[in-house]
Amino acid sequence: MTESLQAPLDLGALRQRARQHLEQGAVTAGYQADREQLLLQLNAALATELVCVLRYRYHHFMARGIHAQAVGAEFLAHANEELAHADLLAERIVQLGGRPDFSPATLLARSHAEYVPGEGLTDMIREDLVAERIAIDSYRHLIGALHGQDPTTRRLLEGILAVEEEHADDLADLLQHAPQAALAPARPALLAL
Repeated sequence: MTESLQAPLDLGALRQRARQHLEQGAVTAGYQADREQLLLQLNAALATELVCVLRYRYHHFMARGIHAQAVGAEFLAHANEELAHADLLAERIVQLGGRPDFSPATLLARSHAEYVPGEGLTDMIREDLVAERIAIDSYRHLIGALHGQDPTTRRLLEGILAVEEEHADDLADLLQHAPQAALAPARPALLAL
Protein backbone atom coordinates (compact mmCIF):
# COMPACT_ATOMS: atom_id res chain seq x y z
CA MET A 1 0.00 0.00 0.00
CA THR A 2 2.01 2.90 -1.32
CA GLU A 3 0.45 6.32 -1.17
CA SER A 4 1.36 9.04 -3.60
CA LEU A 5 2.80 12.27 -2.26
CA GLN A 6 0.58 14.06 -4.74
CA ALA A 7 -2.63 12.55 -3.32
CA PRO A 8 -4.25 14.87 -0.79
CA LEU A 9 -4.24 13.76 2.83
CA ASP A 10 -7.74 13.35 4.22
CA LEU A 11 -7.23 15.31 7.44
CA GLY A 12 -10.77 14.70 8.66
CA ALA A 13 -10.40 10.92 8.43
CA LEU A 14 -6.90 11.10 9.90
CA ARG A 15 -8.12 13.09 12.90
CA GLN A 16 -11.09 10.77 13.40
CA ARG A 17 -8.88 7.62 13.33
CA ALA A 18 -6.46 9.23 15.79
CA ARG A 19 -9.26 9.51 18.35
CA GLN A 20 -10.04 5.80 18.18
CA HIS A 21 -8.26 3.15 20.29
CA LEU A 22 -6.25 5.66 22.31
CA GLU A 23 -5.18 2.84 24.66
CA GLN A 24 -2.94 1.54 21.85
CA GLY A 25 -0.66 4.58 22.07
CA ALA A 26 1.72 4.71 19.10
CA VAL A 27 0.09 1.73 17.37
CA THR A 28 -2.32 3.44 15.01
CA ALA A 29 -4.66 2.05 12.35
CA GLY A 30 -1.86 2.63 9.83
CA TYR A 31 0.48 0.17 11.58
CA GLN A 32 1.17 -2.59 9.07
CA ALA A 33 3.32 -5.23 10.79
CA ASP A 34 1.93 -8.37 12.45
CA ARG A 35 2.26 -6.92 15.94
CA GLU A 36 1.83 -10.19 17.86
CA GLN A 37 4.46 -11.98 15.77
CA LEU A 38 6.81 -9.01 16.02
CA LEU A 39 6.42 -8.94 19.81
CA LEU A 40 7.42 -12.62 19.96
CA GLN A 41 10.49 -11.89 17.84
CA LEU A 42 11.44 -8.84 19.87
CA ASN A 43 11.14 -10.86 23.08
CA ALA A 44 13.43 -13.50 21.55
CA ALA A 45 15.91 -10.75 20.72
CA LEU A 46 15.57 -9.45 24.29
CA ALA A 47 16.33 -12.92 25.66
CA THR A 48 19.34 -13.19 23.34
CA GLU A 49 20.72 -9.87 24.56
CA LEU A 50 20.23 -10.82 28.22
CA VAL A 51 21.99 -14.17 27.75
CA CYS A 52 24.86 -12.30 26.07
CA VAL A 53 25.05 -9.85 28.98
CA LEU A 54 25.35 -12.74 31.44
CA ARG A 55 27.95 -14.59 29.37
CA TYR A 56 30.07 -11.47 28.80
CA ARG A 57 29.95 -10.57 32.50
CA TYR A 58 30.98 -14.09 33.46
CA HIS A 59 33.87 -13.89 30.99
CA HIS A 60 34.86 -10.48 32.37
CA PHE A 61 35.21 -11.88 35.88
CA MET A 62 36.77 -15.19 34.83
CA ALA A 63 39.40 -13.78 32.45
CA ARG A 64 42.85 -14.92 33.52
CA GLY A 65 46.34 -14.71 32.04
CA ILE A 66 48.71 -12.14 30.67
CA HIS A 67 46.07 -10.41 28.49
CA ALA A 68 43.23 -10.88 30.96
CA GLN A 69 42.94 -7.23 31.97
CA ALA A 70 42.56 -5.90 28.41
CA VAL A 71 40.35 -8.74 27.20
CA GLY A 72 38.26 -8.62 30.39
CA ALA A 73 37.71 -4.88 29.89
CA GLU A 74 36.49 -5.61 26.34
CA PHE A 75 34.09 -8.25 27.70
CA LEU A 76 32.71 -5.73 30.21
CA ALA A 77 32.27 -3.03 27.55
CA HIS A 78 30.38 -5.50 25.36
CA ALA A 79 28.23 -6.61 28.30
CA ASN A 80 27.21 -3.01 28.97
CA GLU A 81 26.35 -2.42 25.31
CA GLU A 82 24.28 -5.62 25.20
CA LEU A 83 22.40 -4.43 28.29
CA ALA A 84 21.67 -1.14 26.53
CA HIS A 85 20.30 -3.17 23.58
CA ALA A 86 18.07 -5.13 25.96
CA ASP A 87 16.72 -1.86 27.37
CA LEU A 88 15.98 -0.51 23.88
CA LEU A 89 14.18 -3.71 22.90
CA ALA A 90 12.14 -3.75 26.12
CA GLU A 91 11.13 -0.12 25.57
CA ARG A 92 10.02 -0.86 21.99
CA ILE A 93 8.04 -3.91 23.13
CA VAL A 94 6.12 -1.70 25.56
CA GLN A 95 5.56 0.96 22.85
CA LEU A 96 3.98 -1.75 20.70
CA GLY A 97 1.61 -2.70 23.52
CA GLY A 98 3.50 -5.80 24.66
CA ARG A 99 5.26 -6.92 27.79
CA PRO A 100 9.02 -7.48 27.81
CA ASP A 101 9.75 -11.00 29.04
CA PHE A 102 12.58 -10.92 31.57
CA SER A 103 11.68 -14.30 33.10
CA PRO A 104 14.85 -16.20 34.00
CA ALA A 105 12.88 -19.47 33.90
CA THR A 106 12.61 -19.35 30.09
CA LEU A 107 15.51 -17.08 29.13
CA LEU A 108 17.73 -19.72 27.50
CA ALA A 109 14.84 -21.37 25.68
CA ARG A 110 13.88 -18.05 24.06
CA SER A 111 17.42 -16.89 23.30
CA HIS A 112 18.96 -17.46 19.89
CA ALA A 113 22.43 -17.51 21.46
CA GLU A 114 23.66 -20.10 23.92
CA TYR A 115 25.32 -19.58 27.26
CA VAL A 116 28.69 -21.30 26.93
CA PRO A 117 31.16 -20.41 29.70
CA GLY A 118 34.32 -21.36 27.79
CA GLU A 119 37.68 -22.46 29.15
CA GLY A 120 40.43 -19.87 28.96
CA LEU A 121 40.43 -16.59 27.06
CA THR A 122 40.54 -18.12 23.57
CA ASP A 123 37.47 -20.22 24.26
CA MET A 124 35.66 -17.28 25.82
CA ILE A 125 36.43 -15.02 22.87
CA ARG A 126 35.39 -17.74 20.42
CA GLU A 127 32.07 -18.36 22.21
CA ASP A 128 31.32 -14.64 22.33
CA LEU A 129 32.14 -14.33 18.63
CA VAL A 130 29.80 -17.24 17.81
CA ALA A 131 27.01 -15.56 19.80
CA GLU A 132 27.60 -12.23 18.01
CA ARG A 133 27.42 -13.96 14.63
CA ILE A 134 24.13 -15.58 15.66
CA ALA A 135 22.76 -12.19 16.75
CA ILE A 136 23.90 -10.59 13.48
CA ASP A 137 22.05 -13.10 11.34
CA SER A 138 18.99 -13.01 13.64
CA TYR A 139 18.76 -9.23 13.39
CA ARG A 140 19.29 -9.29 9.61
CA HIS A 141 16.47 -11.81 9.28
CA LEU A 142 14.08 -9.76 11.41
CA ILE A 143 14.96 -6.52 9.61
CA GLY A 144 14.31 -8.21 6.26
CA ALA A 145 11.03 -9.72 7.48
CA LEU A 146 9.66 -6.30 8.41
CA HIS A 147 9.54 -5.30 4.70
CA GLY A 148 9.13 -1.64 5.60
CA GLN A 149 6.04 -2.34 7.71
CA ASP A 150 7.54 -0.84 10.88
CA PRO A 151 10.28 1.69 10.11
CA THR A 152 10.80 2.61 13.78
CA THR A 153 11.54 -0.96 14.81
CA ARG A 154 13.64 -1.46 11.66
CA ARG A 155 15.84 1.54 12.53
CA LEU A 156 16.19 0.35 16.12
CA LEU A 157 17.26 -3.11 14.95
CA GLU A 158 19.65 -1.66 12.37
CA GLY A 159 21.35 0.37 15.11
CA ILE A 160 21.70 -2.71 17.31
CA LEU A 161 22.95 -4.73 14.33
CA ALA A 162 25.70 -2.19 13.67
CA VAL A 163 26.99 -2.55 17.23
CA GLU A 164 26.81 -6.36 17.05
CA GLU A 165 28.92 -6.23 13.89
CA GLU A 166 31.46 -4.04 15.71
CA HIS A 167 31.55 -6.58 18.56
CA ALA A 168 32.16 -9.43 16.11
CA ASP A 169 34.95 -7.46 14.45
CA ASP A 170 36.56 -6.69 17.84
CA LEU A 171 36.43 -10.34 18.88
CA ALA A 172 37.79 -11.58 15.55
CA ASP A 173 40.70 -9.14 15.94
CA LEU A 174 41.38 -10.47 19.43
CA LEU A 175 41.49 -14.03 18.12
CA GLN A 176 43.75 -13.16 15.19
CA HIS A 177 46.22 -10.80 16.83
CA ALA A 178 46.72 -12.02 20.37
CA PRO A 179 49.51 -14.53 21.04
CA GLN A 180 47.75 -17.89 21.30
CA ALA A 181 49.94 -19.08 24.18
CA ALA A 182 48.79 -16.10 26.25
CA LEU A 183 45.14 -16.89 25.53
CA ALA A 184 45.34 -20.62 26.31
CA PRO A 185 43.65 -21.96 29.43
CA ALA A 186 45.90 -22.09 32.47
CA ARG A 187 47.31 -25.53 33.21
CA PRO A 188 46.89 -26.88 36.72
CA ALA A 189 50.06 -26.75 38.76
CA LEU A 190 51.95 -30.04 39.15
CA LEU A 191 51.77 -31.48 42.61
CA ALA A 192 55.10 -31.82 44.36
CA LEU A 193 55.78 -35.42 45.33
